[in-house]
Amino acid sequence: MSVVYGKDTPKLGFGLMRLPKRGFAIDVEQVKTMVDLFLDAGFTYFDTAFVYPGSEPAIRKALVERHRRDSFTLATKLNARVAPTEKAAKKQFAASLERTGAGYFDYYLLHALMENNYERYEKFRLWDFVREQKEKGLIRNLGFSFHAGPQLLDRLLTEHPEVDFVQLQINYADWENPKVTSRANYETARRHGKLITVMEPVKGGSLANPPQEVQNVFRAINPYMSCASWAIRFVASLDGILTVLSGMSNVGQMEDNLSYMKNFRPLNEEEQEAIRQAQRILGNSSTIPCTACRYCVEGCPQQIRIPDIFAAMNRQLGNGQMAAAREAYFSAAHEGHRAADCVECRQCENVCPQHLPITDYLKTAAEMFPAKSRE
Repeated sequence: MSVVYGKDTPKLGFGLMRLPKRGFAIDVEQVKTMVDLFLDAGFTYFDTAFVYPGSEPAIRKALVERHRRDSFTLATKLNARVAPTEKAAKKQFAASLERTGAGYFDYYLLHALMENNYERYEKFRLWDFVREQKEKGLIRNLGFSFHAGPQLLDRLLTEHPEVDFVQLQINYADWENPKVTSRANYETARRHGKLITVMEPVKGGSLANPPQEVQNVFRAINPYMSCASWAIRFVASLDGILTVLSGMSNVGQMEDNLSYMKNFRPLNEEEQEAIRQAQRILGNSSTIPCTACRYCVEGCPQQIRIPDIFAAMNRQLGNGQMAAAREAYFSAAHEGHRAADCVECRQCENVCPQHLPITDYLKTAAEMFPAKSRE
């Protein structure tokens, strides 16, 4: 079997950021089962990154050491934000090759470019570096993932026409979100003739369980399709999509995604109208648009589990589940690591791909869940 690049790539990709765990370690045996199910269904695209804890070694054990190299495509990423020097940044490439044992990367990306870090990639001469690796045959397709607006995206694609593809956050909830600018970024990439890999199609899992009003819209058309399926099929129905990454965390999620993507059918007009109705509903939603990427957690001096706190808040804000929200909050926020313990250093806001006012949200969480609420 030889892997086909480009427009014929199956429309579902396996995102490896949220792999299942046993305790604190990745559950490699479950990942093996998920990998086998994915490949057996005809899918080939696996996406990891240097900064995803344990992900590259896990996919070596679950995929690379168990399947022919020409039966899958593997993507990983170089993150300049975590590199103190140019030398350290460039070492990530060799480290990823060693961790994965892949020999080469089918897709290689400069990771999470946005307004406050894109110049670092220029400063460290990383565009030239990855182009050299491609010339050596160690990279087959070169791209970058992106978390900013269309003006910067247009500039980067104009200055770097050698890019083969771009990875964008696209989902129906953020299609017209002025902070995420899904539609404008999509249209910019297509105007430059670039294929697109899609990240966060289910918005960190929140669109798998949207507000009840949205669920009612979807179930009125098809009561048997999961809410996640609507989100993934929405982006897979767009032109120019290379593949849609789903960060699957267990076998059940894998089986659900395969059930409707194995024989992918684009949304018909009735289904497109249902998506538009859902977008109108979500336009009035007060939920926090956190995708649980967890970039904010690593540098938090108080070790506050910010995405988990936001998920608890959304149970109340989006679905009115006050008791369940309190339970989830106090499960995530232990003494000394609660929302009220935020010191307002704002390092979390500097790395947030969604550009969320995290400090303000934590103040709201502290008000929503005072300590006595646990009683």
